[in-house]
Amino acid sequence: MKEYWTSLASLLGVLAFCQSLLQVIFPPELRFACLKVSNRVFNLFSSYCYFDITEIDGVNTNELYNAVQLYLSSSVSTNGSRLSLTRALNSSAITFGLSNNDCIIDTFNGVSVVWEHVVTQRQAQTFSWRPLPEEKRGFTLRIRKRDKSLILDSYLDYVMEKANEIRRKNQDRLLYTNSRGGSLDSRGHPWESVPFKHPSTFDTLAMDPVKKREIMEDLKDFANGQSFYQKTGRAWKRGYLLYGPPGTGKSSMIAAMANYLSYDIYDLELTEVHNNSELRKLLMKTSSKSIIVIEDIDCSINLTNRKKNNNNNTSPRNYYDPEMRCGSVPGPGEDGGNSITLSGLLNFTDGLWSCCGSERIFVFTTNHIEKLDSALLRCGRMDMHIFMSYCSYPALMILMKNYLGYDESDLDADVLKQLAEVVDKAEMTPADISEVLIKNRRCNPKAVSELLEALKTRANRNLLQNGILREKNSEDIMEDEEQEKRALESPPNEGSEFEEPCKKQEEEDEEKMK
Repeated sequence: MKEYWTSLASLLGVLAFCQSLLQVIFPPELRFACLKVSNRVFNLFSSYCYFDITEIDGVNTNELYNAVQLYLSSSVSTNGSRLSLTRALNSSAITFGLSNNDCIIDTFNGVSVVWEHVVTQRQAQTFSWRPLPEEKRGFTLRIRKRDKSLILDSYLDYVMEKANEIRRKNQDRLLYTNSRGGSLDSRGHPWESVPFKHPSTFDTLAMDPVKKREIMEDLKDFANGQSFYQKTGRAWKRGYLLYGPPGTGKSSMIAAMANYLSYDIYDLELTEVHNNSELRKLLMKTSSKSIIVIEDIDCSINLTNRKKNNNNNTSPRNYYDPEMRCGSVPGPGEDGGNSITLSGLLNFTDGLWSCCGSERIFVFTTNHIEKLDSALLRCGRMDMHIFMSYCSYPALMILMKNYLGYDESDLDADVLKQLAEVVDKAEMTPADISEVLIKNRRCNPKAVSELLEALKTRANRNLLQNGILREKNSEDIMEDEEQEKRALESPPNEGSEFEEPCKKQEEEDEEKMK
């Protein structure tokens, strides 16, 4: 046993001597150079190339690392065997990810790439203003050299785009409103936000299905039209005007649009904006993929139709008159100091400043479209005018499905016939019909009968009002005709001022003849 330990000690001594001899003959600089040359020889004959994407680039977070992590989450959820689960802030979805030092194969345009999630321990840090994580994380992308141009030119952009879509889908949408009096929040932003939880969708929206499908296709074309707008030289924005009686679902339409496109909503309160400059600053602080809403724009500030003003005032007007260029808007001292002009609002929707972002939708709502200036309604500002009408028969069937779970096949044919005959004559809004169904939702047959009775009552009232109005109009017309007839039939008064000069002229002519 003693001999064994003696021989082992001798062997260790020989190894230590050989190691010290190698360090003398081959110093660290020489070994590093040999390793570098061997790597170059290996890379020269290798058909693959490698790209490292670290989590932290210097002191800043690498956005590409986060994008790759999100992008791979859509593939590893089905292909991976060992996964990590995360849930981001303001997110309602759980995200899958690659575990430490795990690999996954992805395919793009017929080209296969290999992603490896590399996690190593970071060396002990000295004093630092910003301590780094203990683990050093990153992704290594392995591709064939012949596919290098395709991957660098297209694949990484594709990864970033898909990651943004996943982030927008997982993240809760926000509803913004401008701060009162133009004040800023703690971060210096003029917008305050809350989570947007409105459940309205195009499936539950009470509207004619044909018109609804047309709007959905237009929204989808806009969201997917980046290349089209770039090719045609147009700003990537679109305007929608929702008009119609109160209670016809204009706010629900805006919520359905936001949920359909996964866009945030900026609800702009014009009465809290002091001037055009502040309006531009609010626009600059909005994000892309958002809907900017001004509800009841005819009531927010004085933007009446200039044509009506011109008809009431027949005096000549100069184009450079501020009232002609800006609409009849109160001065800085009126209306609480609000001095937004029509010109400023037009530039907000269609001027140069409206192009400071991309993929934005402007939505204006009004109950009285005739009150708005025609310059605000033209294409390029409000591209699509959507009339939110009274409840029609197809919209009524959608409400029956939403509140009672009834399809047309669940209702009696006679009831369907009566509903179809009376719904257009009743001119009831979806909000009114919804209230009738909500009050009686515990008993579906009672809800249907109450709704039918309410529709008939409203239809009879409208018919009576229309009859009285027609009778009044006909009486006015007959009275005007009688007055005109009496004026034409009445003989001229004797001894009028026109007869005396004629008699005098006749007498003078007779004397001359004599």
